[in-house]
Amino acid sequence: MQSGKLALDGAFGKRTVYHDSCYYGRFNDVYDEPRDMLARSGAEVVEMQRHRHFGMCCGAGGGRMWIEEDADKRVNLLRTDQALAVNPEVIAVSCPFCMTMLSDGIKAKDLEEQVKALDVMEIIEQAARGRSGASG
Repeated sequence: MQSGKLALDGAFGKRTVYHDSCYYGRFNDVYDEPRDMLARSGAEVVEMQRHRHFGMCCGAGGGRMWIEEDADKRVNLLRTDQALAVNPEVIAVSCPFCMTMLSDGIKAKDLEEQVKALDVMEIIEQAARGRSGASG
């Protein structure tokens, strides 16, 4: 993008909260780059209360996505609630495990028509092709 080889239409325009994955964030200190890419796509980037190095795991860490938990103790539902607290149209992620966990959280809350979980690169692809919107 910096070299000009990838142009975005800047019209994504969806209220978007970014979930910091454990691998990008706390393990590799990558916080600004996904947010910068979202902003360049035209997303209205908002923050959860717990974000960046204070972020929280989506619940998949340590293989937890395959463990049965009590419904009131599921980490992915707690993290989904944190994301939903800022009224997003899109929850953006950069990890396939996070995608699964937050998509499942949205589905469990029966909000699939109101909120979409999209990978940052899906948003970039939409903005690069001029297909802005959360059709994901």
